[in-house]
Amino acid sequence: SSVGLWDEQWVRLVEDFRPRLTERIKVEQVLDHLQFIESDLKEEIRQKARTEGEPRAANVLISAVIRKPHSPGWFRAFVDALVSADCESAADYLQDNIPEPEVEADNDCCVRLIQILCPSLVGMKTDEVCVPCYSEGLLTEEDLEIVSTLMGHVNGARELLRRIVRHRPGWFSTFLNILRETDHNDLYRLMGGSSDIDKQSESLPDGAHTYHCLFFCLSEPLPCITDGADPIAEAGGPDKANIVLRDYQEDVARPALEGKNIIICLPTGSGKTRVAVYITKQHLDSRRAEGRSGKVVVLVNKVPLVEQHYSAEFLPYLKQNYKVERVSGDSQLKISFTEIVKKNDVVICTAQILENYLERDNKGEDEGVKLSDLTLIVIDECHHTQKGGVYNHIMMRYLKQKHSNIRLKKQQKEPVPLPQILGLTASPGVGGATKMEKAEEHILRICANLDASKIMTRSLGEYKKEPMKTTMLVEDRKEDPFGDVIKKIMNAIHDHAQLTPTCDLGSQNYEQWVVQLEAKAAKEEDQNVRVCTAHLRQYNEGLNLSNTIRMCDAFSFLNQYYEEEMKKKTLPDQEHTIQITDTERFLFSLFKENKRELQKLAENPEYENDSLSKLRTKILQEFSSRKEARGIIFTKTRRSAIALSQWIQENPKFADIGVKASYVIGGGDQSVVKPMTSAEQRDVLNKFRTGKVNLLIATTVAEEGLDIAACNFVIRYGLVTNEIAMIQAKGRGRAEDSSYTLVEVKNTGVAEKESVNEYRQKMMDKAIDKIRITDFQIQAIMEEKVRMTKKRQKDVKTVNPADVKFSCRSCSTHVCTGEDVEIIENMHRVNVTSQFGKLFNRTENTSLVERLLDYETNGFIACKKCGQRWGSMMLYRGIECPCLHVKNFVVTLNGKPISKCTKWSELPVKFPDFDYAEHASYMAQCSDDEETE
Repeated sequence: SSVGLWDEQWVRLVEDFRPRLTERIKVEQVLDHLQFIESDLKEEIRQKARTEGEPRAANVLISAVIRKPHSPGWFRAFVDALVSADCESAADYLQDNIPEPEVEADNDCCVRLIQILCPSLVGMKTDEVCVPCYSEGLLTEEDLEIVSTLMGHVNGARELLRRIVRHRPGWFSTFLNILRETDHNDLYRLMGGSSDIDKQSESLPDGAHTYHCLFFCLSEPLPCITDGADPIAEAGGPDKANIVLRDYQEDVARPALEGKNIIICLPTGSGKTRVAVYITKQHLDSRRAEGRSGKVVVLVNKVPLVEQHYSAEFLPYLKQNYKVERVSGDSQLKISFTEIVKKNDVVICTAQILENYLERDNKGEDEGVKLSDLTLIVIDECHHTQKGGVYNHIMMRYLKQKHSNIRLKKQQKEPVPLPQILGLTASPGVGGATKMEKAEEHILRICANLDASKIMTRSLGEYKKEPMKTTMLVEDRKEDPFGDVIKKIMNAIHDHAQLTPTCDLGSQNYEQWVVQLEAKAAKEEDQNVRVCTAHLRQYNEGLNLSNTIRMCDAFSFLNQYYEEEMKKKTLPDQEHTIQITDTERFLFSLFKENKRELQKLAENPEYENDSLSKLRTKILQEFSSRKEARGIIFTKTRRSAIALSQWIQENPKFADIGVKASYVIGGGDQSVVKPMTSAEQRDVLNKFRTGKVNLLIATTVAEEGLDIAACNFVIRYGLVTNEIAMIQAKGRGRAEDSSYTLVEVKNTGVAEKESVNEYRQKMMDKAIDKIRITDFQIQAIMEEKVRMTKKRQKDVKTVNPADVKFSCRSCSTHVCTGEDVEIIENMHRVNVTSQFGKLFNRTENTSLVERLLDYETNGFIACKKCGQRWGSMMLYRGIECPCLHVKNFVVTLNGKPISKCTKWSELPVKFPDFDYAEHASYMAQCSDDEETE
C-alpha cells in the first residue's frame, strides 16, 4: 500500500510539471533509455515527433510513463532516462531541485527572446557556432552530430536553437558569448549585447541581457537593469523588480489581494515571506493607482528577523518604487519611530516598538502612532497572537476600534479607518488540546484575534519533501560514578534540611519541586531550607549537564558556582564581615570534601553518557556523507549550547572533516549565563549563511523564522517542547535531502513527547479550515476587559507604594519600601536613596553588557550582611543608579508575602518616574559642598 501511495505522489508530481517537462524532453534520446514502454508505442511516439514536433510527442511520452499499471521502479527509471538523455533541466523538477521562481522567469524570458529572434538567428554560421556550443556543454556529442548532418545552415541553426534552450538556466549568457567570439556581432547586439554589457557580461544574470532587447521586441516594456552604484541597492542585493509566485503561493494570497484579513499557513521554507512581499507590493501599487498613499508595517517577534526580512526580502523587491526601512531595539537610528513611519512606505520592526508608540498616542503624547496611520499590518509568526503577548495587545486595540466602528456606523458617524491584517505562520498549534473540538477552538481563537476571515493553507507535496526523520535512543550508563557522587551530596543536603523529594534526582519534576520549595522557604523566612534548595538546584543542573554534555562540563559548572558563592562571602577591603550561617558552612564543606573525587571521575572518558556518543556519530555521519554539510543542533539551555560548541571545537575528529562550529543563544539577561547581544547573534548567523560556520548549536532563539536555505540537517538534542517548535525546528532544514534527528537524553522523555507532538500536528491539520470568527472576537474583547478590570482593582488596592516592603531573599534583612523605588524608561526600578546605599556592596560585573540607549550596567550590588545579589549598578546619563531585580527579594504587601513575584510585571504597583533633573541637581550640590570643604 505504501508503494501505491508513492506511485500516486509521483504521478501527481509528473502531472504538475508536465508543461515544463514537455518543453525540455528530447524525445528520441529519452525513449532510448526507457525499457518499460513497449516497442510499438515507442515507434508511434517517434513518428509523432517527426510529423508533429517534439512538444506533442513529449506529451504522449509522459502519458505513457504515468499510465497504469505501473512497472516496479518506473519513476526512478524515468528520472534516470532524463539524466542519461542529457535532459537534466527536466530531471531537476522531479528531484526537488527546482529553480527559484525568479530564475525560472528569467529563463522563460530568454527562451521567448530566442523564439522572437529566430528568423534572424537562423542566419548564423551554424558550423562555426555548434563546435564552441559543444565545448561549452550546450550541445552533447549526439546533438552535435544531429545538427551537423541537417542540410543547410537554416535547418541546422533551428535545431541548434531548439536544443540549447532545453538546458538548465545559465545557457543564455554562454550562448551570447559564443556569438560574440564567433564574430556574429550583429546577432550579439540584437540579443542585448553591447559594449557596456560586454565588459560585465559574466556578472549579469541571464535575464539582464534579455530585458534590454525584449523592451524593443515586445509591446509591453519589461524592467531593465539600472547602471551606477546605489549603496542601498548594494546593501539589499540585486534589483528584483519581478516577484514571481508559484501556483500554491498565488492561491493562498488571493483573498489578501482582494483586501481581506487572512492568515497564511504554509510549511517552513515554502516562501511565506515572499508571498507577504508580493501582497505588500500589490497593496501599495493599487493604492498608488487610486491616488491614495499606503503605509505598511511588518511586525516580527525577534530582533534577528528584522534584518533578515529587510535585506533578503522586502528591500530587494520594493526599493525601486518604495521607501523601505527597518527598526529594532538595537537600531542606531536617532530619528523617532513616528518620523520613520511618516517618511517610509514600508517599515519592518519588532512588535514591541509599534505597541510602545500606539500606547504613546493612546496617552495623548506627541510622538505617537495611530492604527489609522497604517493601511496594512503583516504579522510574522502570528501564532503568538494569544495569552496577552505583544501581538495580542496590538490586535486588541484593532478589534476594539473595529467594534467601535460598528457603533459609529449605526450612529451614522464616520468610522475610523483600520489597516488590513495579514498573518503568517508555519503552525498555529493546538494550544495543548487533546480533543479535536479544543484544537478547533484554539485555531479559531487565533483567527479571531487577528480578525482573519480565512486561514489559507495548501499542501506542498509536489514542491517539498519532508526531511528524513530518525530517532536515536540512548542506553543507560552501565556505571555512573560521577552522577552517584552528586546524588550522594544531594541526599546529604536532604537529610540536613529534613527534606523528602517526591521524584527522581536530575529530572524536570525534581527541578519544579525544588523551585516551589525555595519560594515557600523564602516566604516563611526559613533561611536553612532556602539556601539548601538554592544549592540543590545547582546540583540538579550538574546532573543534567553530566547526562547531556561531558562530566567535565558539569564539574566545571559546579566548581565555578562554589567559587562565586565563596567570593560573595569575602570582600577585598575586609572592612566588615559577611555573615556565613552554619548551613552555608555545611554546604561549602560538603562540596570541598567531594571536589577531588568529582574532578577525578570527570576526567575518565569510560563513564561518559551515551547521548554524547550518539551525537558524535550523527555529526560525523552527516559531514562525511554530504558534499557540503550545514546543520543546526537545538539544545535546551544556554549553558549546554556553549558547552556543546566547546566540545566540538576541542575534538580534532570534527576539525578533520571540516566542522566549523559556533553557538547562538538568547539576548535576555534573566539567565546567569552571559547573554548574546543582537550584534553577536547577527554575526554568527551571517557566518552560518555564508558557510564560515557550518554547524550551529542553538537554543530555541533560532527555531522560528530564520531563513538559511543551505541548512541540510537538524538535530534536536534532548529537547522537545510543543508541536509548534517541532514544526519550526524541522523547517530549519531547507536543502534537498535534509534530515531531522532526535537524540534522546536521560530524563527528557524526548521520544514520547515527539509522538504527542506528531499527533497534535495531525489534529491541527484537520482542525485548520474553520469559520465563525466574530463570536470569538467579542469573547476575546470581553476577556481583555475582565483582565483590565482585575488589574485596575489590584492597582487601587496597592495605590500606595508604602504598603510594599522588600526584604533580602537570603537573610530576610529589611531593604526598603516601595516609596524608595523609582522607575527609569518604564523598565528599570532603581533606589537612589542614601539609606539604601549603606546596605549593599558593589562587585565588578565580569560579563559587562553594554546597553544601546543612555545607560549601561556597571557592576552588581549585593547584600552587605549575607552576600545575596540584589541587582546591578546602572550608569544612567552620568548618574549611578542601583537597579533592583525583584526576584532577589521577598515582597510583602500590607504585611503579607506575595507568593509569586519573579518579574516586576507581577507586582501591581505603579512607581513614580525617575526625576533625572532633581537627582542631577542634588549631585551637583553635593559636589559643590565637597569642594567648599
